[in-house]
Amino acid sequence: MKKKLIAAMLATTLAVTGLTGCGGSTDSKDTEAKIEVPTEPFGDTIKYDPSVEINDGKDITVELWEWGSDELFQQVIDGYTAIHPNVTIKLVNNPWEDYWTKLPLALDGENGPAIFNVHNSYHENLINYMAPLDIPIEDLQADFTGVDAHVIDGQVYYIDYGMMTGSVYYNKEMWEAAGLTDEDIPKTWDEMREVAKKLTIKDGDKLIQAGLNFNDDFHQNYLLGLNYQLGENLFQEDGKTPNVNSDAMKQIMQMLVDMYEKDGVGSKDFGEKGADSFGQGQSAMVIQWGHYYNTLKTTWSNIDFGVFEIPTFDGEPYAYNRYNGESTFGVNKNAPADQQAVAQDFVKYFLANDDAQVAFNIAMSTFPAKKSLADNEEILANPSLEVLAEHIDHYIWPGPMPSTVETSLKKAGQDIFFNGVDIDTAFDEAQKNIIKDMKNSSFVSVENLYAYAE
Repeated sequence: MKKKLIAAMLATTLAVTGLTGCGGSTDSKDTEAKIEVPTEPFGDTIKYDPSVEINDGKDITVELWEWGSDELFQQVIDGYTAIHPNVTIKLVNNPWEDYWTKLPLALDGENGPAIFNVHNSYHENLINYMAPLDIPIEDLQADFTGVDAHVIDGQVYYIDYGMMTGSVYYNKEMWEAAGLTDEDIPKTWDEMREVAKKLTIKDGDKLIQAGLNFNDDFHQNYLLGLNYQLGENLFQEDGKTPNVNSDAMKQIMQMLVDMYEKDGVGSKDFGEKGADSFGQGQSAMVIQWGHYYNTLKTTWSNIDFGVFEIPTFDGEPYAYNRYNGESTFGVNKNAPADQQAVAQDFVKYFLANDDAQVAFNIAMSTFPAKKSLADNEEILANPSLEVLAEHIDHYIWPGPMPSTVETSLKKAGQDIFFNGVDIDTAFDEAQKNIIKDMKNSSFVSVENLYAYAE
């Protein structure tokens, strides 16, 4: 899923969070004068020693490629180069739409960036250009959640610094108007449906206010996640064959149909996108991923909203939902050796630096993968992250699954809602389409690495 940071949210985040490894502040106009340069090693198991000279003290320049978040990355660069003034890191921004075309071409040549931002949805496009991290796996495992899912033939090329997943966002004014209190926060889907009914307003047959809206993103926020609550993975035991025409998936789709057609809490025709409908004050609840918190705070700042954890079917789920990770940097294996050394050192600095980890996770609204930050006050001040704290270890990452899984399920749902296709037929067709599209894919699910896998 594409992530583009909003400038206003970044400005707020960076204004309150230092990124120097020891809490120093920065100012882009006079960075070196403002940064407090650490002199002692910092970090947990992965430690960064600022006294170690880089490139024998000789001047060196490398490039770091990223998309859409210049200020955030520049703060980390400034903290690093304040420690190592002989190193220059040129930040190169590429629009998301161009990044994934330009980056592989650059990495295939001799002049590609030594450091580059990674998104796991493009794993297959990048992995053959990446050098393994020069950090012991056991150190990564000690400090970060989910490392095992990134091990390839005994090597790790990138990990997650943060985990994003779905939560329920609700309009507090609508909640109060319906006579609901905090005691009514639903824990189960049956309770959720009842609350949604209370939040629904109609004028005759005309829907005025939807109690729950999942238009346009039902595939991402329901179909690709609630299956775990029912004890079924997205992929079968071989890790390659999709499991989307399963009984669990069809049960979830039937629940969605029933919420609109029987409960009447929403409609396929009530706004093209549920996220927009909520922001425009027309829908009382939506399930959205963490990035939506930033969208509400900036684009729809007039909405007084709350957040609660996604309901479950029985209160004791196998897992609550799927998550996806925001990835650390990649190191270009085709870069000159001296540039690779800088890149490896920069990644280590980033992983050891708690201030950087907090700032990136707050900016992205992701829950820190760094274990020591699970109870960090700044992290828990974000309600979309605070609601995940208790059960974050009960969320599953299936791996960098091909996009056809999402697009095929979206088409199945659209056929059901708009074209009168029955659930069995739509999901059987989705299963066949995914198998066809993944015929030449190297993807293998990592669901079996879930800590509570049966």
